[in-house]
Amino acid sequence: MDKRFFFEKYGIAERDLEKYLSAALSAGGDYADLYFEYLSSTSLSVDESMVKSASQGISAGCGVRVVTGERTGYAYTDDLAPERILHAARTAALIASGPAKTPVVNLKQKPLPSLYPVTNAAADAELAKKVELVLRADKAARAYDSRIKEVRAGYADELRRILVVGSDGTFAEDVQPLSRLNVFVIARDGEQSAKGSSGGGGRHKFEIFLTDKTPEHFATEAARQAILQLKAVACPAGEMEVVLGPGWPGVLLHEAIGHGLEADFNRKKTSAFSELMGRRVASDKCTVVDNGTLNERRGSLNVDDEGNATNNTVLIENGILRNYMADKLSAHLMGLPNTGNGRRESYEHIPMPRMTNTYMLAGDDLPEDIIKSVKRGLYAVNFAGGQVDITNGKFVFAASEAYLIEDGKVTAPVKDATLIGNGPDVLTRVSMVGNDLKLDEGIGTCGKDGQSVPVGVGQPTLKIDRMTVGGTGSAA
Repeated sequence: MDKRFFFEKYGIAERDLEKYLSAALSAGGDYADLYFEYLSSTSLSVDESMVKSASQGISAGCGVRVVTGERTGYAYTDDLAPERILHAARTAALIASGPAKTPVVNLKQKPLPSLYPVTNAAADAELAKKVELVLRADKAARAYDSRIKEVRAGYADELRRILVVGSDGTFAEDVQPLSRLNVFVIARDGEQSAKGSSGGGGRHKFEIFLTDKTPEHFATEAARQAILQLKAVACPAGEMEVVLGPGWPGVLLHEAIGHGLEADFNRKKTSAFSELMGRRVASDKCTVVDNGTLNERRGSLNVDDEGNATNNTVLIENGILRNYMADKLSAHLMGLPNTGNGRRESYEHIPMPRMTNTYMLAGDDLPEDIIKSVKRGLYAVNFAGGQVDITNGKFVFAASEAYLIEDGKVTAPVKDATLIGNGPDVLTRVSMVGNDLKLDEGIGTCGKDGQSVPVGVGQPTLKIDRMTVGGTGSAA
C-alpha cells in the first residue's frame, strides 16, 4: 500500500500535524481532527455507439473539524500549503469555540486490514482499455435483440488516498480503489417502449471486468429487462402477499430500515427506531447487519473517514434491535460503541454516521417453497428507486422488474408496480426468509444531507405476508 503519501508528496511532517491540531483547538474544543484527501478519477460515457465524454481529474484538500459538546466547526482548503491548512484550522476553531484546551497528541499508526487490492487497481488501467469496455457493452446490448434502439454505457473509477489525524491520537492512512460499469437501454416495439439497466463494480482489480463482471454480462442483463417489459401487463393494485428476490431488492431494506438505524437520527429522536434499543422491531426471522469488512465490496473500507476500522455490526438480531450505526460524535454523546460508520463524501464534507454494506442474513427456507406458499401476490426482483420518510419509516418504491405469483407459480411480468409501506411495520410481517443470501453487483450510492457515498446492499428471498401494492391494473 502507498503509505506516507502525503508526507512524501507535500512534505508534511508529524510536527506540522501537531501544529495544525493545536491551531484547531486554540479557541477550545473537546476534539479536533484533520482529513487529508488526494483523489484521481476517470469517467467515460458512450451514447449512440460513440464516446460522448471522457474525463480524468485530480483533486486534493484537507478538512479540519473541531467538536465542542454537540457543536461542530468545520472548514476545508483545496490548497495543502501550511498557511492554508492553518487558516482552515483557526476558522473551524472559531466556529466551535469553547474553553481553551491543549491537544493531547500521541500519534500512533495502527495496523489495518487489507480488504481490497491497490496494485493493478482499476484506476491504473490504460484509458484505451476503459473505452473498450463501454464500447463492448454498447455492442452486446444492441446484439441482444433488434428492438433495442438506444444504449448508453458508462464507466467510472477512482483511487482515493486519505490520511486522518485526530487530537485523541488517531492516525490512519488508506488507499481506496473504486470502479463501476453501467449500461442503460431503451427497447421499442411499435408504440411500446421499455427500459432496462444493469451494472456493477467494487474495490478490485481492473481484470474483474474482463472475467466475472464483463460488459457483455451487464449489457445482456439490461437488454433482457427492457425486452421483458415490452410484454409486461399492468400491475394489479391492492393489499397482497409480496415476495422480494435476493440481492438488489435489499435497497428497500437499506432505505426503509437502514437510515433509521443511523445513530444521529436516533440521538435527535427523529427516527422511527428512536428509544427502541433492546425491543422487538421485526419478525424473529430477521437478522440485519452492517458489514464494512467484506473483501472488495463497494461499501467496504479498511478504515472509515474518522480513522476507525470498520466492523460487522449486528443491527437487528432475530427481530430485536441491538445496535445503531455510530460515528465518533454520536458514540460519545450517546454512550454507544463506535462502530466505524463515520463517513463523508470528500474533504469538503463533515463526517456523519453512514451505512457500508447493509443486508439481511440468510434464513432456512427454500426460495421455491416461498413462491409455492403464495396463492396470489407479487414477486419483485429489481427496483428502480423510491422515497422514504425517516421520521416514520413510510416508503414508496418502484419495482423495475416484477411478476405475478398465481397459485404458487411465477407467471406474467408486470409494469408500473410500486410497493407502499412502513419499514418497521413491514419487517414484522416477514414470515419466510430464504437460504439464498445475495449481495448486489456493486452499484449502490447512498445520499444523505447532500452527501453521496458508495454502499452495498443485499438480502435473501423473503416473504412479506401483507403489503400495499400500487399499480394501474384492476384491483387484486
